[in-house]
Amino acid sequence: MTAPATRHQENPLTKFEDIELIPAVQRALAEEQYETPTPIQAQTIPAALEGRDILGCAQTGTGKTAAFALPILDKLGQANRKSRPHRPFVLVLAPTRELAIQIDESFATYGRHLHLRRALVYGGVGQGQQVRALSRGAHILVATPGRLLDLMNQGHIELEDLEVFVLDEADRMLDMGFLPDLKRIISRLPEKRQSLFFSATLPPKIVELSRSLLDNPVSVDVTPETTSVERISQQILFVERGAKQALLKKTLKGGDVERALVFTRTKRTANQLAKVLLKSGTQVAAIHGNKSQNARQRALEAFRRNHVQVLVATDVAARGIDIDGISHVINFDLPIEPEAYVHRIGRTGRAGAAGIALSFCTSGERRELRAIEQLIGQRVPVCADHPAPDSGNQGAPGADSDRQPAARDGSGRRPQRRPGSRARRAAGKANSELPNQQARRPRRRSRRSDRRPAQRSEQSVR
Repeated sequence: MTAPATRHQENPLTKFEDIELIPAVQRALAEEQYETPTPIQAQTIPAALEGRDILGCAQTGTGKTAAFALPILDKLGQANRKSRPHRPFVLVLAPTRELAIQIDESFATYGRHLHLRRALVYGGVGQGQQVRALSRGAHILVATPGRLLDLMNQGHIELEDLEVFVLDEADRMLDMGFLPDLKRIISRLPEKRQSLFFSATLPPKIVELSRSLLDNPVSVDVTPETTSVERISQQILFVERGAKQALLKKTLKGGDVERALVFTRTKRTANQLAKVLLKSGTQVAAIHGNKSQNARQRALEAFRRNHVQVLVATDVAARGIDIDGISHVINFDLPIEPEAYVHRIGRTGRAGAAGIALSFCTSGERRELRAIEQLIGQRVPVCADHPAPDSGNQGAPGADSDRQPAARDGSGRRPQRRPGSRARRAAGKANSELPNQQARRPRRRSRRSDRRPAQRSEQSVR
């Protein structure tokens, strides 16, 4: 199934009431006070209602979920059929548990006046309740790839009656290594179906995959060619590794920090930060892959309801958090993958609001900083109070001299590194995402680095 994409022209629709949705869906939208569709919604919903395949690209927080949920609910509402045990009519795939839960909640909100059954399937919890929901029958199935395949292999899910297939956050799905699982799932989809792909970015692998799966799709790209970070105020704060915690506490005490999302590279660091901030009087919660699903949901709900000011998270939450009103995103550690930077800071500045993204950068993280700047096509301004270590007499922060790979002494020569420092840094990076009981300090790990394999960075439980 392959055909070139048709680029959709700018849609004149400016009100939801102008979109031909069934009354039950329109009523729910009115109750939610939805009046004006976002660009991704205005340009894709009419085409999806016509049954066209969709390849939609828009930055996070622009309403991609409603862009596919509304036409699906309209289709199911018009058909008015009973659900069938183990045979969903709609399958929505999401990369993380958090995102799957939020998608399911969106279907519940927009479809509250329709008699439709839903099933939510994800790993990290027992499958008993999920199997019972499938046995009762579900019109809509929202799932993560790993658990979906498990239940398919056990015979609890059959896709022969599937009419609509949605792949949400497709780029993140591939980043997390789900491509083999995706291919197995796609191979079992019926040939005749409507496919909707939505993604924050469109890397070459996604484009290649879409060409093999979508039939003459409508292609909508409302993301500028340069990554959409313009409305977010970004700053780099250069700091020594040992001073990061003190800088974070000082930053959070600032009067302009209403609600902050702090990203760390490892689970261990997330737990440590949460304890330090709690002792300093900050209301904080932590979320990462080692937390149980119930604990993660409690933390998200507390953050959403403003019961805690700060949420400390690893990248497992970067795509699963859809909460308005986050004033600051703070990168305590710069991500290894530059794309993760865009996903992280996209948690602020949502729904057209302004946001602030602060990134702490040590001398050992400059390579990550250069990769980020190359991706977003701009230099990230340097905070005047925290310039690069070698820029004290070099003029304004942000100048090229601020980005030298290493500081130089008065003679112009680079100072010699302490013996073993490179090994310690490498061991420190390898000490990523270890459970607390397995974690070791980088200095200790360096002595065993040739005997113990490096740990893999955290991936979301599928």
